[in-house]
Amino acid sequence: MDARLLVVALLLPFVAVFVYATWSEYSRFKREGRAEYGLTYDPETNTTHVGAIAEDEESYDPEDYTPGEGDEDDEDTADTQPDPADPNEQDNRT
Repeated sequence: MDARLLVVALLLPFVAVFVYATWSEYSRFKREGRAEYGLTYDPETNTTHVGAIAEDEESYDPEDYTPGEGDEDDEDTADTQPDPADPNEQDNRT
């Protein structure tokens, strides 16, 4: 196989993804206007991801996060140990 053909075959998927992402973002911009992206937090799944942020909201800042803030009714779980029988249980100690 010719070297140029091999390079094109290897780069084509990356170029296609880049063109698709550019077109997708451009069409979103035409529909919705300018958007601000930042880190958002989902408390249901306890995960963060990058996404569009509404104009009246601020992005999630991990430095400002205080575990348990606003949860006075909840018991303090900082001193509890994970169950050694369950290897998938997360250790929530800080």
